[in-house]
Amino acid sequence: MQFSFTGEQEEFRSVLRRFLEEKEPTTVVRRLMETEAGWERDGWRELNQQLGLTAVHIPEAYGGQGFGYVELGIVLEEMGRALLCAPYFASTALAATAIMNAGTDAQKRTLLPDIASGDTIATLAFTEPNGRWDAAGFATTATRADGAYRLDGIKSFVLDGHTADLIAVVANSDKGLSFFTVKGDASGLHRRALKVVDPTRKQARLEFRAVKAELLGEEGGGAAPFAKTMTQAAVCLANEMVGGAERLRQSALDYANLRVQFGRTIASFQSMKHKQADMLVDVELAKSAAYAAASAAAEDDAELPALASLAKACASEAYMQTAIHTIQIHGGIGFTWDNDTHLWFKRAKSSEVFLGDPAYHRELMMRAWGV
Repeated sequence: MQFSFTGEQEEFRSVLRRFLEEKEPTTVVRRLMETEAGWERDGWRELNQQLGLTAVHIPEAYGGQGFGYVELGIVLEEMGRALLCAPYFASTALAATAIMNAGTDAQKRTLLPDIASGDTIATLAFTEPNGRWDAAGFATTATRADGAYRLDGIKSFVLDGHTADLIAVVANSDKGLSFFTVKGDASGLHRRALKVVDPTRKQARLEFRAVKAELLGEEGGGAAPFAKTMTQAAVCLANEMVGGAERLRQSALDYANLRVQFGRTIASFQSMKHKQADMLVDVELAKSAAYAAASAAAEDDAELPALASLAKACASEAYMQTAIHTIQIHGGIGFTWDNDTHLWFKRAKSSEVFLGDPAYHRELMMRAWGV
């Protein structure tokens, strides 16, 4: 596969990078990550009013901009580079995607426009306390009584689940795996923010006690939309991770060119050159995998499940290893609170395990290829 970004896509990246560098410096990241919500409405509103990012991959018929996963990948890569504190991944990459995959046309016309405008913050609740990322681990149930569905169970590790206005929930009904939507302030829904390694990405525990829910799509028809959503989410996360990895790699190189030992910069040492070369190769290979997966997602390629898992596994390892090298190159100061490197290190670790670790995705990749 030969892949390169168009001039318009590169210009879009440049505009987005300048905007995020101005609006989301690490001083803002540090302030927001200390808040309970982890983000603020004013910043979210400005992000969407000026650039319309929440509408990027939502079709125009549903209030979106009608672009594809290549453009969404650019957005997420730049957000990963900036370590953006906002519910973008939860609302756009997860919830909006799930609604597009599972919902009826009427439901899409009702739910997606407000998500596209940023007026509604949504998320997807699927993983449970057992920590499994596949549908076999779901114990949450949906029962029908008096013409309505009621949800019972616990969902955990829900991105921005404690602040979302709308929650798409995956649960088991009498007819099988199904999608439902629940309002964030629904009666019987108890939400609690979790203590997390990465404070720049908030997660929550949601407990459903006979919570009234609306069926999303066809009852019992949730297996295929869920699998497709997880595949597309893996592509999105891989692109976000390579943005963070590139930011760390450049930070390590800049510091090596600045730090002086024995009368010369440490970048001139042979061992440092080897480490910098290894980091460059790792990050560039991860980028190639992430870009190939985004292109496959845009074209709905038959190879997408395997490419998505390949990209997720590759990006996870590249991000984590680059973070480790960057800490070491900084001589340990990188993990002190005053230095910003540890912020990306923690994001690298949380992203490595979110949606499944590299071993899990290698297994999925081999299954997809029939190995």
